[in-house]
Amino acid sequence: MAIKPTEGQSPGRSRSKTLDALDKVIDGLVEGNEKISIASVARAAGVTPGLIHNTYPAVAERIRTLMGKSVRAQRDSKHQALMVEKEKNRALRAENEQLLEELARLASVNQVLILEMAHLKGVVDGKVVVFVPKSGANNEKAPD
Repeated sequence: MAIKPTEGQSPGRSRSKTLDALDKVIDGLVEGNEKISIASVARAAGVTPGLIHNTYPAVAERIRTLMGKSVRAQRDSKHQALMVEKEKNRALRAENEQLLEELARLASVNQVLILEMAHLKGVVDGKVVVFVPKSGANNEKAPD
């Protein structure tokens, strides 16, 4: 003996059965750590997304809440990681700038020492003559 649906009710479906099915699907997706959306819940429950939006707004809100939390948590996690990496980058750039300044200073000192060494070698080899400046250059009087 087949049960005939009453007018306005589809065969084998009732509001409570559909609600139970939707809840089970949502719980299953959450436990399976799967992507959850109104469309995925509707597909798994065998209903249309419009039915969830229009007939079960509490279920739709629950899904949106679950989606928002997981998306927000991922976004916050990525944002935090990005901020950590930006801080590391900032510190490395500052260190790099400091090292470049030190390199320029040391290159200058090195060049002065190279020139001084070449001059002294020339003096030792007798190829360079050292002139002593006259005393007037330093605003001093020459010894009498």
